[in-house]
Amino acid sequence: MRFRTVGAAVAGRLRGLPRPPLPTLRLPRPPLPTFSGRLHDARTATVIGRWLGVAFAVCFVTGLISHYLQNPPGWLADALPSRPYWGYRLTQGLHVASGTAAVPLLLAKLWTVYPRLFVWPPLKSVRHALERLSIAVLVAASVFQLATGLLNTVQWYPWPFSFVPVHFAVAWLLTGALVLHIAVKHPEITAHWSRRSPGTLELPAVDGPDRRSLMIGLAAAVGAVTVTTVGQALTPLRRLDLLAPRHPDHGPQGLPVNRTAAAAGVTARAVTDWRLTVTGPRPRTLTLDELAALPQHTVTLPIACVEGWSKNARWTGVRIRDLLERAGAPPGSALRITSLERRGAWRVAEMGAGYTEDPLTLLALRLNGEVLSLDHGYPARIIAPNRPGVLQTKWVSRIEVL
Repeated sequence: MRFRTVGAAVAGRLRGLPRPPLPTLRLPRPPLPTFSGRLHDARTATVIGRWLGVAFAVCFVTGLISHYLQNPPGWLADALPSRPYWGYRLTQGLHVASGTAAVPLLLAKLWTVYPRLFVWPPLKSVRHALERLSIAVLVAASVFQLATGLLNTVQWYPWPFSFVPVHFAVAWLLTGALVLHIAVKHPEITAHWSRRSPGTLELPAVDGPDRRSLMIGLAAAVGAVTVTTVGQALTPLRRLDLLAPRHPDHGPQGLPVNRTAAAAGVTARAVTDWRLTVTGPRPRTLTLDELAALPQHTVTLPIACVEGWSKNARWTGVRIRDLLERAGAPPGSALRITSLERRGAWRVAEMGAGYTEDPLTLLALRLNGEVLSLDHGYPARIIAPNRPGVLQTKWVSRIEVL
């Protein structure tokens, strides 16, 4: 009892004394690298970002065009234009060229800003955490889009998902992250947009030559990858397409082939007794000789594929609208076209009224004056203006009026 009384007395005296402050817990800064080069500054990042933003914008817009031409929703199918006949060739060529040019631009941009990964503390506030999260999404989506897009140009798919829908979805994710990033960084971008901006006045003049040298080297890299790949679509430069996965002159009958007859499971025996079935108010079944006896028309149209290559060729065959008229179909009818191949994502394709009514749309029997080779769709294939190559159905066996 005595000890308890003494303890209580001591505790009462201590309550009146000021408490010492608690020690502040400070995290030791890890040994991080230091960056003294001025080319990792905001001005350099802004200049490269402008170029990268243009490449991404062109790639996104042309990618939307490509996607909706290949996979139009029902309300858009009959409204797709067939002219200009070279439209898809231009937009898809730009899509692949801008995506390829974005690769060195993205690498340079990441090199410029990567020292900010080592900022300490890594998260300063909620706003800073959200900003870093948006940048992580932007970088991840950018790398994913460019990597998968480049692999698609060589038709190599080392992943378990379907390329087209995932690439399309991530494109929207990338664009949203980019818009958010620009909105958050707008004050800093504005301050370093030009050499005369107030935010750039503190930069030493000696950095100017180094920055110009970096920009010249980057422009040379972008030009080199563009010139050595764009020839697969811009045929005047085809002799320079050293890095392109396709050469526009290499292939049977002087035209490249993406999907061969062997890959599609179509053999010479399978087309021996070939017949074309055309359904409609007056359904008909035609042999190859009967098709060849109908009025023939020759058009010059490009084959333009999603991988970025394209080339003009002369096609001879029967107009689709003439076949529809003989089958008793009303003008402006849509079609469903079926191939002989047993499997494949594009074995069955639909064609809207904008294409069926165009006089350039043919059921082609000849290519560049020669009978179609089996790899090019013998006995008959579709050729239409402003239409992706995957929808130019080969080995046509059935045309159904919808």
